[in-house]
Amino acid sequence: MRENDIAYFKQMLEARKAQILKNIDGSSKELDELHGNRDVMDEGDFSSVATDNMINEEILAAQQRELREIEEALAKIQEGTYGICEMCEEPIGIQRLKVKPFAKYCITCRQIAEKSPA
Repeated sequence: MRENDIAYFKQMLEARKAQILKNIDGSSKELDELHGNRDVMDEGDFSSVATDNMINEEILAAQQRELREIEEALAKIQEGTYGICEMCEEPIGIQRLKVKPFAKYCITCRQIAEKSPA
């Protein structure tokens, strides 16, 4: 992969990381407000607050997972291994990285990994 490609993906990853950190901060504040909300009047209100809380926690968990993957990709850039499939050790296609810049696998290996039992 060319240096300007790596610089492009590094910028993309860092911008997404900044956005996720901002989202996580906002979600954490929102969850704190929901937990501190004592104005729940009836079972409907309680149910609504509980549902909002569950949704926000799931969104927060997904963003934290994505943040970890982004940090791993940024570490690979530092190590010089970015864009290399972790399974077959072949280059991951540029188009795949444009869609998912923190991809660990090439398309073929991703399909194999998805079919394999966990």
